[in-house]
Amino acid sequence: MSTPEFTPAQPGPSSSTCPVIVPAHLLALRPAKIRDHHLLRKAVVYVRQSSPQQVAEHKESTARQYALADVAVALGWPRDRVEIVDADQARTGQTVEGRPGLQHILAELSLDHIGILFGQDASRLARHDPDWVPMVRSCGLFQALLGDYDGLYDPTDFNDRLLLGLKGIMSEAELHFLRMRMHEGRLNKARRGELFNHPSIGYVREPGGGLALDPDEQAQQVVRIVFDQFDRQGSLHGLLRYLVHHSIRLPVRPHCGPNRGKLEWHRPNRETLQNMLHHPVYAGYYRHGHRSLDPRRKVPGRPGTGRTINKPEDCLVLLENRCPAYITPERFWANQERLAANRARTEAVGAVRQGPSLLGGILRCGRCGQRMMVAYSGRANRLRYSCGRAMVEYAEPLCQGLAGRVLDDLVAAQVLAALEPVALELNLAASDDIQQERARLHRNWQQQLERAHYVAERARRQYDAVEPENRLVARDLERRWEDALKEQRRLEEEYARFGHNQPQGLSASEREQIRALARDLPALWHAPATTAADRQRIVRLLVKEVVATVRGQSEWVDVTIHWAGGFSSSHELVRPVQRYQQMADYGRLLNRIDELRKAGQTLAEVAQQLNRERFHPPKRSATFTKEILSGLLAKRGRTGPRPRVVAEPGVLGEHEWLLTDLARKLEMPQATLHRWVRVGWVHARKLPTPGGQWVVWADADELARMSRLRTCPRGWSDEHILSQLTKPKARGNE
Repeated sequence: MSTPEFTPAQPGPSSSTCPVIVPAHLLALRPAKIRDHHLLRKAVVYVRQSSPQQVAEHKESTARQYALADVAVALGWPRDRVEIVDADQARTGQTVEGRPGLQHILAELSLDHIGILFGQDASRLARHDPDWVPMVRSCGLFQALLGDYDGLYDPTDFNDRLLLGLKGIMSEAELHFLRMRMHEGRLNKARRGELFNHPSIGYVREPGGGLALDPDEQAQQVVRIVFDQFDRQGSLHGLLRYLVHHSIRLPVRPHCGPNRGKLEWHRPNRETLQNMLHHPVYAGYYRHGHRSLDPRRKVPGRPGTGRTINKPEDCLVLLENRCPAYITPERFWANQERLAANRARTEAVGAVRQGPSLLGGILRCGRCGQRMMVAYSGRANRLRYSCGRAMVEYAEPLCQGLAGRVLDDLVAAQVLAALEPVALELNLAASDDIQQERARLHRNWQQQLERAHYVAERARRQYDAVEPENRLVARDLERRWEDALKEQRRLEEEYARFGHNQPQGLSASEREQIRALARDLPALWHAPATTAADRQRIVRLLVKEVVATVRGQSEWVDVTIHWAGGFSSSHELVRPVQRYQQMADYGRLLNRIDELRKAGQTLAEVAQQLNRERFHPPKRSATFTKEILSGLLAKRGRTGPRPRVVAEPGVLGEHEWLLTDLARKLEMPQATLHRWVRVGWVHARKLPTPGGQWVVWADADELARMSRLRTCPRGWSDEHILSQLTKPKARGNE
């Protein structure tokens, strides 16, 4: 905010309209305090009242301050060397911020232009001792006097400086006592539940000083819809989207302006809805002291900053059953718990999200107890749960992780099994809930139409009441009538479309569809119209928390479901893993494959037998195939005898390896080693045999270099190391 420009004031009315008697003790102090160097500089008179009301009503105090200019003249300053500064009228003296007049005085003082500074008392210059003391020190530094009706003070003199310090402390203490008396009076009235400010949405002030429900039926209906839909949607954003989708506006009565107290309809916004959900008045509570001032957050020059919002239970006064209520106290406190749980914090469950994750926010790690994080990867957005809180905050290794699909499927199956016995009750509850919601929406539309009809009729009566000859007024009233008729017609058309899409009562086909869906819950669960957010809401209604514990590095996971009623159920599942070595029955799988192959079975037959015996690959595929077994056997050894051409002596030289054997030795993919051959990172040649197998030369040093190259990071900080490892050893140096 820009500071207003300072304009020196002319002498006040008191200096020209009434004589001023200068106290004799001031004239007696003239030879003792005032020196020639003071008279060579100008005298400044500071005039200030703290509020507009004081400026308008405290005339005598203002005139007395302006009269200090005559005191300065009587003490020896020429009239043209007396400057009156009254730019800070109606500004508080608690701070120097936002006071251009005082800032002008401080600037003139630092330029050595002021010989004496007059004020009616210390409270006019500053009500805050940390502002008063530097001003006194500045006057002493530049040898300027301070004066009021009690006397003249030289800040360079110890006794005068001591007296000025006492005046500053007394001025601040006076303000403190005034504030405390007013604050205690307000607080005493608030403790009785009788101190009211502006009424909230859905309320009006009664003549006796209390609150009453808004007499407008539609305003009451909209407020009830807000709380009902928050129970259904479960989040503030979901409530906002619902109101916007159904064109529901909020009833607002402005607290100021030309339409003060008149009902207006504003579009819903997040801040207004949040204030409504957090306000305890809707549950019948009287609240006072929910906003406290934090000096650390206060911005200089902005009086409204620094305020913090207290929770209802932390307010100075919270009285039950003092106001008419829209909801019960139990429902209000449940809403506060849900709003707190919806916050994006580590300790909170969080709001329902739009992602496919079913257990986001309610899945906890069985090892460390931390909440597991949700992540999506790849083009298919594959879901994965991981416990990485310690890795993020303390750079520790990842605690555990698992694919999300198998865990979600397990929990969904358990939830559907729990809902199956109450399918009939779900059918009846769903039908009743849909019908009630449609009735509320139809009632809201009908109230809008009733209001639009009243506005149009009122505009017609105003137009009929005007004289036809008075066209200056008739034209404007005719335009208002036409606008009201257009708005009425628009609402009628929108209501007709709404009634066509959502009839007030459920049809026979809709009731039969609800019964069919209730009988087949899995079909309803997987239906395209059922969103991921809907599934999450259902799970959170039944499940309080899910705890998952991976057994070591194996594929087995222990799952404990803590249900909302206090019951807990234990389950186990098989998760996809990266390597065969992580599988608990890996050794038994290899032995079984060897037994079947020794029995003369082909790879296809072995795969079928493994599937019958409930063996499975580590990931991606649920069953074994011929190709999967071929890849597994290739990684742990050759699947058949070595070709005759390669087995002949003299084909491979010293330190030469077949590419397949070297890849197995280094435990790396053959495709990676093929790439090293193409880019020249290894010495290789192709055998002149059918198929053209590659032969790679690698002695002990080369094997060590390739192992380091295989594990070397590819970051920018490791480029110099990578450039050295990609240079193969010359074969002539062996």
